[in-house]
Amino acid sequence: MSPSLLSSRDLRTDPVGAATQILGSDLVVTGDDGDVRLRIVEVEAYGGPPDGPDPDPAAHSYPGITPRNTVMFGPAGHLYVYRSYGIHLCVNISCGADGIASAVLLRAGEVLTGAEIVRRRRHPVLDQHRWAMGPGNLGSAVGITLDDNGVDVLDPGAPIRLERPVTGRRLPISSGPRVGLTVATGRPWRLWISDSPAVSAFRPGSAAVRRRRAAAAADRLAVSDADAEGSDW
Repeated sequence: MSPSLLSSRDLRTDPVGAATQILGSDLVVTGDDGDVRLRIVEVEAYGGPPDGPDPDPAAHSYPGITPRNTVMFGPAGHLYVYRSYGIHLCVNISCGADGIASAVLLRAGEVLTGAEIVRRRRHPVLDQHRWAMGPGNLGSAVGITLDDNGVDVLDPGAPIRLERPVTGRRLPISSGPRVGLTVATGRPWRLWISDSPAVSAFRPGSAAVRRRRAAAAADRLAVSDADAEGSDW
């Protein structure tokens, strides 16, 4: 059975419904040094502003549309890439109807092909299960850059594509609270493959998280928007 892309119909739904569709799919990234294929094993769903169908104060889109979060308000199936704490690049996929803000954060993946490429990118990490464990590590593993923001992952000619798994096997799914938040903490909007060793550990929001975010916000006052892609998720 040859792989096929997810369709926009799969993702034009509520955030949790789209997250369920993306979980277990394959992220394929074509780079100058070869292809990397990841099985997505952990995701988080995020909604939109208060006047939308899925109000979510933890989402970047909650205050409304901005130059940074525009992709979240656009058509389903496009990459929303942002820099977290000025260090890590996090990868999201827009979902829902055009004009309705929501997205799914890719939190962890299992490397299926391109292991040598990922090994070089994630050196000196030796444990293959940790190469794409956590959203920042996933971005590093597949070589995502800020220039990839807006890429249509449902386009068969795109360098980054979201494909259905070849096996078609139904995978066991678990759900629980999202990681590291201080608002909307009780929603079970994090989904993961129950038996995957690449799923990250749950960490609730804490005073330390709030201090890091406050420090990051202060730092962003001194730099341009292009270099200030901080995040709550």
